[in-house]
Amino acid sequence: MGELTGKVALVTGGSRGIGAAIATRLAGEGAAVALTYVRAEGRAREVAERIEADGGRAVAVRADLTRPDDAAGAVERTVRELGGIDVLVNNAGFLAYGPLDEVSAEDLDRALAVDVRSVFLAARAAARHMGDGGRIISIGSCFNGRVPAGGFVLQAMAKSALVGLTKGLARELGPRGITATVVDPGPIDTDMNPADGETAAFQRSLTALGRYGEAEDVAAAVAYLAGPGGRYVTGTALAVDGGYTT
Repeated sequence: MGELTGKVALVTGGSRGIGAAIATRLAGEGAAVALTYVRAEGRAREVAERIEADGGRAVAVRADLTRPDDAAGAVERTVRELGGIDVLVNNAGFLAYGPLDEVSAEDLDRALAVDVRSVFLAARAAARHMGDGGRIISIGSCFNGRVPAGGFVLQAMAKSALVGLTKGLARELGPRGITATVVDPGPIDTDMNPADGETAAFQRSLTALGRYGEAEDVAAAVAYLAGPGGRYVTGTALAVDGGYTT
């Protein structure tokens, strides 16, 4: 039996990359898992089907978490179909890149909506159903601690705001035994940022280990925070960045 046997987790943006790795890892630890998607229905269902083929329970849920009704609906469906919610992983994100003069007001609104607003809405909805031992874990960015090049104003701003939101959640929900944390990945080999991409050599050079991480490295950190080992960790960020911020 895994450390999360009997628990229920909701992973936002769980159809690919880091989100899919997190959903799979939590399921491997025994949790029943709901995972959200906006457009990639086929990929989300593939992740859920793989989990079920391995003996787990999973459901794919279409939801735009920037919308209050969708955020609440994803939580309610998780509770209804899987029996509750113990762990919320806010993984859905918006990669905003571009020179300051080229950043539009729409880009600004989108970055805040996906990286901050959706987390607030999902956390608020999930906390209503969580009891002692509940976990809210959000996926941030190494840009919280280091911005080594231009073009990442929106990314650094939104993910830093996520840390402030998490500290507020930790303080408010702590008396109920609910923790709130952030995991800050560094360069991770995904289809959005492949280890053989145009900027990969530069990104590797910024890490102490000199290499990219894998999505499973982030998933392992989330599993730790979601499990018994993370019970006294709250209001803080855990860097999984190969020494990017050293």
